[in-house]
Amino acid sequence: MVADAVRRCPALFLTAPASHQGKTTLTAGLARYHRDQGRVVRVFKTGPDYLDPYILEKASGNPVYSLDLWMTGETDCRRRLYDAAGGADLILIEGSMGLFDGTPSSADLAETFGVPVLPVIDTTGMAQTFAAIAHGLASFRPSLPFHGVLANRVASARHAEMLLEALPPTLRCLGTVMRDDAMTLPERHLGLVPAQEIDDLELRLQQAAARIATTALTELPPPIAFRPASTEVLPPLLAGVRIAIAHDKAFSFLYPANLQLLTELGAELAFFSPLADEELPPADAVYLPGGYPELHLAALSTNVRTRDSLRAHVAAGKSLYAECGGMLYLLDKLTDKLGQSGQMLGLLPGHATLGRRLAGLGLQSVTLGGQTLRGHTFHYTTTTTPLAPIAHAQRASGSGQGEAVYRHGSIVASYLHAYFPSNPVATASLFKP
Repeated sequence: MVADAVRRCPALFLTAPASHQGKTTLTAGLARYHRDQGRVVRVFKTGPDYLDPYILEKASGNPVYSLDLWMTGETDCRRRLYDAAGGADLILIEGSMGLFDGTPSSADLAETFGVPVLPVIDTTGMAQTFAAIAHGLASFRPSLPFHGVLANRVASARHAEMLLEALPPTLRCLGTVMRDDAMTLPERHLGLVPAQEIDDLELRLQQAAARIATTALTELPPPIAFRPASTEVLPPLLAGVRIAIAHDKAFSFLYPANLQLLTELGAELAFFSPLADEELPPADAVYLPGGYPELHLAALSTNVRTRDSLRAHVAAGKSLYAECGGMLYLLDKLTDKLGQSGQMLGLLPGHATLGRRLAGLGLQSVTLGGQTLRGHTFHYTTTTTPLAPIAHAQRASGSGQGEAVYRHGSIVASYLHAYFPSNPVATASLFKP
């Protein structure tokens, strides 16, 4: 590695002491503010997430990739950050959960790449304790680069004074952002409402950018040195393979990196919408990603063209890979939390019911045919099926059995959301004709 290969770019890691502090809103506002100044902004999201990246993509105008030292791996993280530094004026990374939560944590990722952290702290119902929380985050791991703190959901000018009066002089507060429902992003059971369903998203992003304009974050953070990672030349394992991918409001959980890898492996991608009852395009394989089929039971249970073409695809023995919501769509029946049921495709025997509590959560990996894929699981449904699993995933940490993987004819299905670049060979095997 030579010194001139290093790329330098201003970068900041927005984190928090816990979830629901408003870090996605303020990360999006920060991205939009600097984009409006004519800067190229690249945003990344820590850990497995489909919903926040859509918001951040709308804010920044660029695709948002995931970074995770376990799921995507340090080499993948390093490569994506280095590539971004080659053309960006600012790199932003949004953390997940609290700064030190998880193994690996947001703090681990920030320290690995030397990106200074900026905790966003929801100050609702607190005053001087804000300083104690900020001090604890800054001092808990002395080796962690620290940029300062940002007070969020501040009630008034007097409230802002109380928040700052106990803050140590060595700890900077970059701003006090007032409570503002006009920029708050709506949520539902799996997290934020997807960007494509928020009709006034543009107004919310502009309002968040306007709030950022009142802070010291209008100035770019110091540049960080990003070093190249080793590159791997991928063999064209899917050359000549055409993959049809469901993509609409019911099936929207797609990592951009997954689609990118399929293309790099030589596959041709074609998209279709089950919600619009579109016929399956000519394809050698089908990918049914996760999403919200439980919110669209009426439409999915009556989509004759999509149903018949998918059934014909499977009857012909062609590959079909389904994840989480995609797997639910394959079942005989799906029931929402109100007890209303819809008939699904009937290609995978079983019935799923949406509950009010999490039924699966966390990073997991699965080994199929001697090849291991990493990914995650996050769902509120439980599935009953007479099928015996061909494998179970393993949890990245903790005890207990991971998600079941089912094979039924040419179908492979699981609750597990796979991160394809974690193993290109394993990925190709899922879509081989």
